[in-house]
Amino acid sequence: MSKRKLNLIKLSFAMAASAIAVCSLMDADTRAARQDLPEGKGVELARDRCVSCHEADLIVAQRLSKQGWTREVEKMIRWGAVVSDAEKEVLIDYFAAHFKPRSAAGAPAAGDDRGKKIFEEKCLLCHEADLTEQQRLSRQGWTREVEKMIRWGAAVSDAEKEPLIDYLSSNFGPRPLAVARK
Repeated sequence: MSKRKLNLIKLSFAMAASAIAVCSLMDADTRAARQDLPEGKGVELARDRCVSCHEADLIVAQRLSKQGWTREVEKMIRWGAVVSDAEKEVLIDYFAAHFKPRSAAGAPAAGDDRGKKIFEEKCLLCHEADLTEQQRLSRQGWTREVEKMIRWGAAVSDAEKEPLIDYLSSNFGPRPLAVARK
């Protein structure tokens, strides 16, 4: 066998091994994302329809009422999610059962007055307070959400952005999940 053919065979094996390694990493990522959603009727549908575009943490972080989940699922359908009417109801029921609101936040933390005022003046023009109160996002999640709202036209100045994110993350941040019994 010529040296050139031997090198081509070695290269082919190296490329095949690389492809297998990449696929196994993607499988691990997919398995990790799937593990983030609790089991229950509708979990496979949520994985197929929602986690295909979003990471599970975005879903898990939101704590909405059934009405809030209905609005959220309907919004995703308007934005292009392919979900039948029957699937929509299953998704809403699954999300409402597993990611419902927790008890309300306490009084605002000291120094939150400016952020609260910005929230009331800028956010409540378009949104009802329950939508914000139920989302329970991390600081990073609130940063993404505020930046998205600014891109969509919210009149929040650069000077107002950080106090608003501080207020939202300190008053409507994630709460620890209860440990499930086995």
